[in-house]
Amino acid sequence: MGTRSAVLNTEARTVEADVLSRRCVMMRLMDFSYEQYQKALRQSAGAVVIILPQSMSSVPQDVIRQFMETEPEMLAMETIVPVYFAEEDEELLSIYEQTQAASASQGSASAAEVLLHTATANGFQMVTSGAQSKAISDWQITSVEGRLAGLGGDDLPTIVIVAHYDSFGVAPWLSHGADSNGSGVAVLLELARLFSRLYTYKRTHAGYNLLFFASGGGKFNYQGTKRWLEDNLDHTDSSLLQDNVAFVLCLDTLGRGNGLVLHVSKPPKEGTLQHAFLKELELVAASQFPEVRFSMVHKKINLAEDLLAWEHERFAIRRLPAFTVSHLESHRDGPRNSIMDVRSAAGARVDSRVLTRNTRIVVEALTRVIYNLTEKGVPADLQVFTEQMQIQQEQMESVMEWLTSQPRAAQLVDKDGTFISTLEYYMSRYLKDVKQHHVKADKRDPEFVFYDQLKQVMNAYRVKPAIFDLLLALCIAAYLGVAYIAVQHFGLLYKLVQRLSLKSKQQ
Repeated sequence: MGTRSAVLNTEARTVEADVLSRRCVMMRLMDFSYEQYQKALRQSAGAVVIILPQSMSSVPQDVIRQFMETEPEMLAMETIVPVYFAEEDEELLSIYEQTQAASASQGSASAAEVLLHTATANGFQMVTSGAQSKAISDWQITSVEGRLAGLGGDDLPTIVIVAHYDSFGVAPWLSHGADSNGSGVAVLLELARLFSRLYTYKRTHAGYNLLFFASGGGKFNYQGTKRWLEDNLDHTDSSLLQDNVAFVLCLDTLGRGNGLVLHVSKPPKEGTLQHAFLKELELVAASQFPEVRFSMVHKKINLAEDLLAWEHERFAIRRLPAFTVSHLESHRDGPRNSIMDVRSAAGARVDSRVLTRNTRIVVEALTRVIYNLTEKGVPADLQVFTEQMQIQQEQMESVMEWLTSQPRAAQLVDKDGTFISTLEYYMSRYLKDVKQHHVKADKRDPEFVFYDQLKQVMNAYRVKPAIFDLLLALCIAAYLGVAYIAVQHFGLLYKLVQRLSLKSKQQ
């Protein structure tokens, strides 16, 4: 992150050094603080390298939480200093420790000690090569949709189930998005599997169309969803979104916590299907999972802000009834946009049991609405999905493993890459009419711009400081000077040596 001109050729220092100007400042995540980061920027550092541990499971929760709180400020701050993130290994740790020792020695009390250490210590020159980052003009954001047709006619109500798959963080190549929004995609795929089995048999084939949409560009103001709505509502005459949409259910951050929150832009009215779904969520949570705190949060859409808060707001703007289910109470919570949102991070870990529980709550409530089970007198504590229809926790864990094994930042997910093809294949196993939708930024007035050069190789060269070369030159000059004087006055020197040797013999 930082400047687009990320070419580097500067000497390494740690933040303990007094002078950081035009230096490559190295700091470990365990010792990172926003104040130290700002100190490096204020002193016009040549670059900042933040070293991350290979496994986040060893990092204390308070360190994870502190960095999550810092990330939005780092992203919001404009700076010309390039900021790199690197995963720790033995060689990098050795470089850091040697650099830290050299930086700390500058605070010694004796000027002679500082001079001696400066002259003899090893330093490291951090060098990167590569062209300046350029805008990618033809990059496409890809979304995938599939459907299950209802039974009973052409004008059936449609329930839309949506989850954005992309991740976001201060470093795109480290953005794995476990909870946000790998968990939402995992729930969407499990719902597709379960309802495909129900829709296979005529006895359980419901009178609702189910439309599943895995959207791209969610972290960029839901650009994939926006274009998908435009294509279906403005540029075609035949679309399930134009006919009879019962409601849109958006899935976001469902892998942690002891609560579930239904985020709405407008409270559902009694007698509507969306109100029935709200009541069923309350009913299922209270009767089957009393430890889960369920609540509804009403937030009006603020069109004055640059970014929408939740994905359902994209649908609400087009007057489609929509809401988002999440364990987060606010869209500003750190885990939604953090490189710390990985499966192994302490305090940010996706709990497969919680993910399975939340999936059950959502699918049970949705099933009770679709099949009108409450009106038919089916008890609220009766679980529909049991035995062969059981939610498969192991399969959801495998899906999460696949999702989090790769960075899913929007600027890294290629339309022809393995991620999109695998997602499309998975959805094709359970859904019909699976197809891709693509979004390309407008060349005249782009709503998003992606850049290349997001990953670079940094080389560390062991070097002596400049003062070492100066002292070495002085020593060589002194040696040559003595040799020159000895040659020019060889006769005097010879007589002096002869006199001294005779004197020693006489004694």
